[in-house]
Amino acid sequence: MTNRLQYLTQLHEASPLDSFVLFALAKEHEGVGDLFQALSFYTRLKEADPRYVGTYYHLGKLYEQQNELQNAILTYKQGIEISRQAGDRHAMSELQGALLNLEDPA
Repeated sequence: MTNRLQYLTQLHEASPLDSFVLFALAKEHEGVGDLFQALSFYTRLKEADPRYVGTYYHLGKLYEQQNELQNAILTYKQGIEISRQAGDRHAMSELQGALLNLEDPA
């Protein structure tokens, strides 16, 4: 386990519902190729803080990598709605682009 991963794990133990820590752990696990743990942390984050806009793009991409295309599409659509509600046009645009590429790859 990397030092950064150990540090994030300690932060998570101290504050298990901290959105930033959950997101950072998901990205860290994804970075070292532990996709099962990455998926686990992304889904925990989505449940704990459904308004954390950054979750949806990365979770959708992870679903795409695992060829779970229906889950990716659903995740992108949920993220588009959440980002619309949050007024985050940048995130909404990224999610719409990811969805478009998935539904119409031509």
